[in-house]
Amino acid sequence: MSNEEQSNDSESAETPAAETPAAETPAAETPAAETPAAETPAAETPAAETPVAETPAAETSAAETPAAETSAGEDAIRSRTYTPNAGDKSHREEDGLDEPQVEEKVVAINRCAKVVKGGRRFSFSALVVAGDKDGNVGYGFGKANEVAECIRKASDSAKTALEPVQLRGNTIPHETIGVFGGGKVLLRPASPGTGIIAGGSVRAVVEAAGIKDILTKSLGSNNQYNVVKATLEGLKALRNREQIYKLRGKKIAERKAI
Repeated sequence: MSNEEQSNDSESAETPAAETPAAETPAAETPAAETPAAETPAAETPAAETPVAETPAAETSAAETPAAETSAGEDAIRSRTYTPNAGDKSHREEDGLDEPQVEEKVVAINRCAKVVKGGRRFSFSALVVAGDKDGNVGYGFGKANEVAECIRKASDSAKTALEPVQLRGNTIPHETIGVFGGGKVLLRPASPGTGIIAGGSVRAVVEAAGIKDILTKSLGSNNQYNVVKATLEGLKALRNREQIYKLRGKKIAERKAI
């Protein structure tokens, strides 16, 4: 073969070798085609984040649970600490309360000044009326160098001095007059709906005893201490029908059904 034919054959043989990279170009593009496969984990990333997004919801429900338990606990505490009206016997019997609640009212506070070298020394005295609004009432007197202390002493004294009073419904059985020292108080029964017709000192005693309808009049001294004591004397003198018949040796006639 001549030199020209050998050169042509070598060029034709080299041409496929030169084209081989071009033929391999699709193979080089294969990784580009696989790129979506490489992106697949990125697409799955939101799915992996889904539990993270749910975590606050779970925490929210867990955070709400103590609030619900707290409200239920508060309701239980309120139900245990609730006390019915002291004047209602039915509530006390149902709840098993033997001792009714005692209410107190400060009637008067007096200040006394003692003049000494260098100034004055003050002392206080208080008059307190206590009752359970169910037929028991009493008063107490206390002295101290401070107002709060004298009121506390008077309250303790009043609670230990409760005395029973005879009632007929919401009023008193009959008319009576109480006298103590210069104080004189007239007490009269009243029809339902009348209310308490009384001054400040007498009203405190009557309300503490549980009376709702009564007519009163102070006929003597205006001293609050004597008025309170006279009112109590009048209430203690009350007697019901059974007691009067028993004193006279009589029996109450039985009412026949109509």
